[in-house]
Amino acid sequence: MSSSSSSTKLDVTLSLSLPPRNDGLNPHERGIKLIKLLINCANHASSGNLHHADTCLHQITELASVSGDSMQRLTARFASALAARVVKRWSGLYKALNNGGNGLVGFDMDRARSIFVRAFPYLGFSYAVINRTLVQAMHGERVIHVIDLGSGDPKLWVPFIRAISDGPDGPPRMKITCISKNKEAQKKLECRLAKEAKGLNMEFELNFVDVGLRELTLDMLKVKPGEALALVSVLTLHVLLAEDDRVNAFGRSINNQVNGCNRMQDFLEMVKLIGPKVVLLVEQESNHNSTRLVDRFVEGLHYYSALFDSIDTTFGEISCSDRMALEDMFGKEIENIVAGDGVERKERHERYAKWAVRLSRAGLRPVRLWTETMEEARKVVEAYGPGGFKISSEKADRSTLSLTFLKSSNPNRPTSSVPISNFRRASAALSFQHRASFICPVRSRNTTRLSPLRICRRLKFSTADSPI
Repeated sequence: MSSSSSSTKLDVTLSLSLPPRNDGLNPHERGIKLIKLLINCANHASSGNLHHADTCLHQITELASVSGDSMQRLTARFASALAARVVKRWSGLYKALNNGGNGLVGFDMDRARSIFVRAFPYLGFSYAVINRTLVQAMHGERVIHVIDLGSGDPKLWVPFIRAISDGPDGPPRMKITCISKNKEAQKKLECRLAKEAKGLNMEFELNFVDVGLRELTLDMLKVKPGEALALVSVLTLHVLLAEDDRVNAFGRSINNQVNGCNRMQDFLEMVKLIGPKVVLLVEQESNHNSTRLVDRFVEGLHYYSALFDSIDTTFGEISCSDRMALEDMFGKEIENIVAGDGVERKERHERYAKWAVRLSRAGLRPVRLWTETMEEARKVVEAYGPGGFKISSEKADRSTLSLTFLKSSNPNRPTSSVPISNFRRASAALSFQHRASFICPVRSRNTTRLSPLRICRRLKFSTADSPI
């Protein structure tokens, strides 16, 4: 996550927190107008036309609100991000308005993530597939070393050590190395896993590497000969794609020395050196890694409009602390995507196809998912209620698994899928790729308003003629 957040508290964010004025527009008309204003504002902000950007933001504040419907709330978050981008031209002003650069005051990221896991099946589904795949891949191994690249979630690791201990030869020797700078999360994980391992009579070792993923080096992992290695990354690996790829008002690179994603290349070289038996990757299924602001802005509108629809489906439109915590979390991501540049822009989500190419170049190739993996994931998803979600295999070879969100029983409501694919090294080492697409349904056609996702689809944005 970016350290920046709702940065323009005095200028934009406070006004967006107030109820919108009665503009006389119906929800559909207002939604269309808001999206067009956002796109115009993004074009002005990226080209340096601050006066016109300010005019657009002023019009948006008359129509949007973080306490309005999902379209208004979504617009408020993107407007705040655009305002932050404009204000960042004056670094002193930006820091003064943004709590010294520390983001939202009192925002609890751990709580927001916990709500996300509890309210939606995406990470629970991922955890189930990760655990079952790890257990299958490590079958028969007596010394296991799992490297957690930033998750640190007991909900992921407690079920795994329970499952891996239930073998014919008893519990194996287990070591987990967690890459994390979150001291509080480290304490929670250490306490929980130590208690579980003791109850299972498992020889257990938990190590923490107190660095960011970009600072990680091979010697920090303390890999020993004879260990069956596994790497797990849950929504973290994309930070290695950050490069000094800033562009000027004409779309030209400021840093002419940029030649690819150097940190990602270094990381994949390290993976080759340690030779893990399995690598598991969970990432957002969207393209927020374009150097052109308008390109990633439009992509972000599509992606987060679906998420805000999903939040409405789960929580309704009545404001509550849980919903606000989730939208604050997504607002931080939106601001980093929109207002961040160069290495500070860490939310560089990419689509599955690009990850597949990148991993394939590192010596990984698809393999078939085990039937037990699908069954385990199905049980987790079914716990969210009957008829809410559906799991299916998209390909005959079962190399792709999909989660479809069918929250509404209305057959006219569009759905979306979360495909999963496996990759394996040519040397028989196994790797797993999860296409974590948080795309959820739009509203039924008999609703009185269009959802953000449907409005975005109707407008069919094109950025071919935009300056940036």
